[in-house]
Amino acid sequence: MTPQEIAEKSADIMWADDPASQELGMRIDAIAPGQAVLSMDVRKDMVNGHGSCHGGFSFTLADSAFAFACNSYNNRVVGQHCSITYLSPGKLGERLTATATETSLTGRSGIYDVTVTGEDGRTVVLFRGHSRQVSGTHFDE
Repeated sequence: MTPQEIAEKSADIMWADDPASQELGMRIDAIAPGQAVLSMDVRKDMVNGHGSCHGGFSFTLADSAFAFACNSYNNRVVGQHCSITYLSPGKLGERLTATATETSLTGRSGIYDVTVTGEDGRTVVLFRGHSRQVSGTHFDE
C-alpha cells in the first residue's frame, strides 16, 4: 500500500468508530500522511450565550482533525497534550474548517498544528497537539 492509501484506510477505520465526530456533523474533507482537513457547520445547539460557536465545539473540531492526522500512518496514536487559542468567534450557520499538519514526528512523539478557519478565511482557532504512539495498528498490512 502507498502512504496515501494507508492514510485513507486508517481514516476510514477510525471514522467508523467515531460517533462523536459524526454526530456533530463533521466531515473529512481531505486526508494524507500527517495531515487532515475536517469541517463542521455551526448549528443552533452549538452556540453559546454570546451568540457564537461555543469554544468546546471548535476545540472538538480541531481535536478531531489532530486525531485523524496523527493516526494516518496505521499506528494507534493518542493525544498527550494540547493548547488552543481562540482568535475569532465562529458564527451560527457557518462552516468551520480545521486543517491539521504534522510539525514534528520523532519516535513515538508528534506535534501537530491545527488552524480552524471560518468561511471567509479568517482564523478562528489555533491549536497545537502533542501525540504519543501507543501499541497496536488500525489494520493488518
